Amino acid sequence: MSQVEFVNGKYVAYINGKKVTRSKREHMDYVLRKAGVSAPVATATEPVKESKFTINQRFGFVSDMVKMLAKGEQASVVVSGPGGLGKSHTVYKSLSEAGFNDLSSLDELEIGDKVPANSFRVIKGYSTPKGLYRVLFENRNSVVVFDDCDSVLKDPVSLNLLKAALDSYSRRVISWRADMKDEDLPNAFTFTGRVVFISNLSSGSLDQAIISRSMAVDLTMTQQQKVERMRFLLTQDEFMPEYSTEHKNDAMDLIADVCDSVKDLSLRTLIQVTKIRKAAGDNWRDLAEYTICG
Repeated sequence: MSQVEFVNGKYVAYINGKKVTRSKREHMDYVLRKAGVSAPVATATEPVKESKFTINQRFGFVSDMVKMLAKGEQASVVVSGPGGLGKSHTVYKSLSEAGFNDLSSLDELEIGDKVPANSFRVIKGYSTPKGLYRVLFENRNSVVVFDDCDSVLKDPVSLNLLKAALDSYSRRVISWRADMKDEDLPNAFTFTGRVVFISNLSSGSLDQAIISRSMAVDLTMTQQQKVERMRFLLTQDEFMPEYSTEHKNDAMDLIADVCDSVKDLSLRTLIQVTKIRKAAGDNWRDLAEYTICG
């Protein structure tokens, strides 16, 4: 098993429990490659910046910023912080509420078709600079959401493409001056679309040129703030409607009691414990605690 942790200001890679390398923040990519993982799994040891705003207020800011972007009043929004607590859901829901349609699956569109302006496309996983150029061209008038696609925020060529796409000039032109073998792609085009970045990385590890061109929300949380966020989501009708309020509240109370010992605190934890609460009978507390704490 491989993992990377942030410990005392440095990223440390482990394979089967054995430390194999460590390096400073700016060399995080090397450490990730050495461990063979895509992102740090335990960045909670990195200090959480103090904020006068609660975690639920900050999630509200995400919604507000995305709706500003949907109106064309902002070119880019960056949402950073730990996974599993609703970043992606908040972004997608806000775009949908603004009247945008999710066209992430372009099976119905042929190359060269014009993507509707009131649409958004989600890109996940990995993208080469050339792939990024194509995505930006195909969605040059709409919204692109890079969700856990941190490769575009690390590669120097991709960063230059993004900086051109997000610049503050009235006319944003993106160019590809290398050999262009794809005849359907131009060497340059005007980008009038908008971009949302969703990343599990901390805001401090993201390229500051992108941050400076964007509205950014840092959703890094302490364990107690994660509990606060989960209690809020528990009140939403759309969260596990097939389970009783009693079972969900019992599960949440147990998680709050042991949160400092939970290995990976997220909504998945609450979902797992709620299922145990319903199905495991009188022994559910011990089973749930063992499952999430080890």
